[in-house]
Amino acid sequence: MATLRQLEYLVAVVDTGSFTRAAERLHVTQPALSHQIRALERSVGGPLLERLPRAVRLTPTGRATLPHARAALADAERLRTAAARAAGLEEGELEVATVYSVSIGPVPAVLRSWRERYPGVRIRLREYPHADLLRAAMAAGQADLAVGPAPADWEGPVRELGVEEFVVVLPAGEDAAGPVRLAELAERDWVHYAPGNGLAEVLDQACGAVGFRPRIAVRTEQTAAAPLLAAAGLGPALVPANMLPPGFDGAVRHPEPPVRRTLTAYTRTRPDRLTTAFAELLAREIRVGRPPA
Repeated sequence: MATLRQLEYLVAVVDTGSFTRAAERLHVTQPALSHQIRALERSVGGPLLERLPRAVRLTPTGRATLPHARAALADAERLRTAAARAAGLEEGELEVATVYSVSIGPVPAVLRSWRERYPGVRIRLREYPHADLLRAAMAAGQADLAVGPAPADWEGPVRELGVEEFVVVLPAGEDAAGPVRLAELAERDWVHYAPGNGLAEVLDQACGAVGFRPRIAVRTEQTAAAPLLAAAGLGPALVPANMLPPGFDGAVRHPEPPVRRTLTAYTRTRPDRLTTAFAELLAREIRVGRPPA
């Protein structure tokens, strides 16, 4: 059976790209590292790593094993942290994963409130451009809690936070009174998102539902840039309402039909006390379903 030490050695070799550098990081000799990797390979029934002249490459078995190794190490660290918390030590690190738009919009205010309540607990924020990448990272054990669109076929605990409303941002000075029918914007060139950004799919699906594919004026990889580009006159943009800063000077209108998605907080297993506290704070303070007037 594989040991945590062997899994730690495998991850170190992959992350550093070298047996030599991994041994240095782990403060062990290279022969000892190689011995543990060979023992792990015997345990899983096949080679995990291929040594190349200047690098190390995962075999197919290695690629299948690596996510489980990372998840096992993350679980072990969470066990250590949970034990410390149970002993009354209000310190440590909570890893929170989210998608770009949520990290820009509702999360900063929640993190500020968290810092006031738990100053001894550090937050490590991991951000992903797409909900599928967020889900995969959470499944691999790379965070304690994920905050984002509802994950499909998720077996762990899921807590709904609310419904996130989207708005259409138009150039500053355009009429911002009342809703706007998306079909009326079919002939406009849009501020779009780069492929791989989950909001690109939201825009394409919303426009497709009313019979058109948005023409593209510009694509941005920076989620926060979309409303600024729209306000500057490059074209309409579809953005989460909670992403817009106070005093935003673009014209903001609600689309017809409405565009919404459910935001959730989810974990791989039953959350510990601090993770539960963070999820409860999210549920109280996150601003979803309340777009600006």
